Amino acid sequence: MNLNLKVWRQDSPQEKGKMVDYQLGGISEHMSFLEMMDVLNQQLIDNGERPVAFDHDCREGICGSCSMFINGEAHGPVKGTTTCQLHMRSFNDGDTIFIEPFRANAFPVLKDLVIDRSAFDRIQHSGGYISVNTSGNTQDANATPIPKENADLAMDAATCIGCGACVATCKNSSAMLFVGAKISQYALLPQGKVEAKERAQNMVAQMDSEGFGNCTNTGACEVECPKGISLTNIARMNREFLDGSVNS
Repeated sequence: MNLNLKVWRQDSPQEKGKMVDYQLGGISEHMSFLEMMDVLNQQLIDNGERPVAFDHDCREGICGSCSMFINGEAHGPVKGTTTCQLHMRSFNDGDTIFIEPFRANAFPVLKDLVIDRSAFDRIQHSGGYISVNTSGNTQDANATPIPKENADLAMDAATCIGCGACVATCKNSSAMLFVGAKISQYALLPQGKVEAKERAQNMVAQMDSEGFGNCTNTGACEVECPKGISLTNIARMNREFLDGSVNS
């Protein structure tokens, strides 16, 4: 298929960016979106031009680094799919495709489609962990019984890959779905109770200091999340925050 690509190009965080048109032909419907980007970059290199910078790692929908805003949607038109798992059969011959980086003040553009998501790392460092006994007395397995419903909900929250689609989609650039998921995966399990009073307080404070917006319950984050993280995690985060405020 033949495509007209409109790609965001930006040399550095200090430079102003712009959309640049590229014509690309010979694209198979069986290619992934990133493979199509590889073909574009090879064409640019052959023509003596700078290739488009974009993030990728596993290309298996696990790491979350392949984030792109495609035709106005985080990760593109297919729900529950990361950019690397999006295939060109979702597009038609002759289509115009707009490709941009995720947009948020807390996610500054580094180059072209590459953004700085280290704000998520700092939120994690502020409270997204549990105490671990490393004294040599650790058990082979934890023997504390956990209700299956809680275990399932914790696992559902833990599937968050930190891609930032929730932030890019939210009109307020809120990170509350991400933070809610990272709090929930511990709040639902007994192992997470040790730091429970401080966890939500610290992570929410760090989220606010990074410049993310607040949640107004639009629900776009849940719709665009490639892992289907539920809004109920935001409600649980709010309860954990309130509990920590009252009982601290």
